[in-house]
Amino acid sequence: MTNLFQKDFWWGASSSAFQIEGGWNEDGKGKTVADFNSFKRSHLQADSKVASDFYHHWDEDIDLMKELGMKTYRFSISWARIIPDGDGKVNQKGIDFYNKVIDKLIEYDIIPFITLYHFDLPYALVEKYNGWEARDCAYAFERYAKICFENFGDRVKYWVIHNEQNLMMRIDERMNICETDPLKKEKIRAQMDYHMFLAHALATNACHEAVENGKIGPAVSSTVTYPYTNKPEDVWAARMNNQFKTDYCLDFHFNGEYPGYYMEYLKEQNIVPKMEDRDAEIMKAAKMDFIALNYYRTLTARYLPATQEHKKGERVEGFNEVDYDMYGYWKIEKNVNLKASEYGAQIDPVGLRIVLNEYWNRYHLPLIITENGLGTADVLTSDNKVHDEYRIDYLRNHIRAIRESLADGVNVFGYCPWSFMDLLSSHQGFKKRYGLVYVDRTDDDLKELKRIKKDSFYWYQKVIQSNGADLA
Repeated sequence: MTNLFQKDFWWGASSSAFQIEGGWNEDGKGKTVADFNSFKRSHLQADSKVASDFYHHWDEDIDLMKELGMKTYRFSISWARIIPDGDGKVNQKGIDFYNKVIDKLIEYDIIPFITLYHFDLPYALVEKYNGWEARDCAYAFERYAKICFENFGDRVKYWVIHNEQNLMMRIDERMNICETDPLKKEKIRAQMDYHMFLAHALATNACHEAVENGKIGPAVSSTVTYPYTNKPEDVWAARMNNQFKTDYCLDFHFNGEYPGYYMEYLKEQNIVPKMEDRDAEIMKAAKMDFIALNYYRTLTARYLPATQEHKKGERVEGFNEVDYDMYGYWKIEKNVNLKASEYGAQIDPVGLRIVLNEYWNRYHLPLIITENGLGTADVLTSDNKVHDEYRIDYLRNHIRAIRESLADGVNVFGYCPWSFMDLLSSHQGFKKRYGLVYVDRTDDDLKELKRIKKDSFYWYQKVIQSNGADLA
């Protein structure tokens, strides 16, 4: 196939603040929900106190990005490093840190591509408002976003607002949902989701006003679901799993309101969130400029009928908390035609082509992949090498799927695999590694935190140099 990657295609890589930075309370930074949750597991695995220690190694790490040939670096800013308590005094040392990172990236012609919020709400806002349950949290986020635009917008033109709002909503811990009553829990979840939509719209409008030539959009956890059989009810169940877990979120961002199928569900469950009349104007004005998507796997679903014991709309854990089942809608099943990673993600490059086509045809907005990767326990050899052919194979097949999507006519402008370096996994610490660069530490031994280039680093370097033509 002819090489279809445009000359200015954004070959990059991704990370997030709480997973790489460390320095969790240095230079005035406040505690986050991500810190709080990681500390609960400190006796079992690494936590966010040091992580990959990017806070102290950023200079040499960006040198490695230049060596790799990256055209863009997608990373997140820690809200609590900029505003330690979420809505109070601005921390100049936090701004200074990110200015240093941004300036060095630009010096190396690496486009800084910033996510404003990646799972790390300032914990003070949980104590003050119960986080996103309160409308005040949306306005606190708007203020934080405006501070970022004011301080960095002269150099940073591409922004992601929330990383995986649609996935965060499925995980009680990430949203700090402590309610145990099922109906009350779903009502809180729906209200939090709505306030994140409001925050997204406020930040979108602020970016377009404050950042000259600024582009902004969401990063969603993409969902591709196959029907378990060709029974019509299974085909519909697969579609509903897509709609309830991802499409509703993009539809809201695109149209400025809930899609009909999701509003019907909210009414049916008596969990329609509180809204204000002025919100509609804010939401409708907020036009996303692109869609960033995180893609790891596909799902398979069959219809799960409601019963007398289990009413329509009742959620139950399926494969896991993220891929839950819902009575009256769907049940997740294993796809016997796909291999899976050791952590259960079913590997499916064709699914990436499917979702890129789906989002392009549905929204007709430019697309960038901001996460895609294989998490596993890499082995460091005695001569300090990591032979990760399995990761090379994974990335190669997914890049081929992007090339096929370009041939389909899809506007894909970038690829940022997860992740540039090994980083803290929320539930597996440093046992589960995604990086192109190995960080030499374990969960209980920091060692020297030495950076070691994996075989995948050198392979991806050639891919970038050839602009995607050389995938051997």
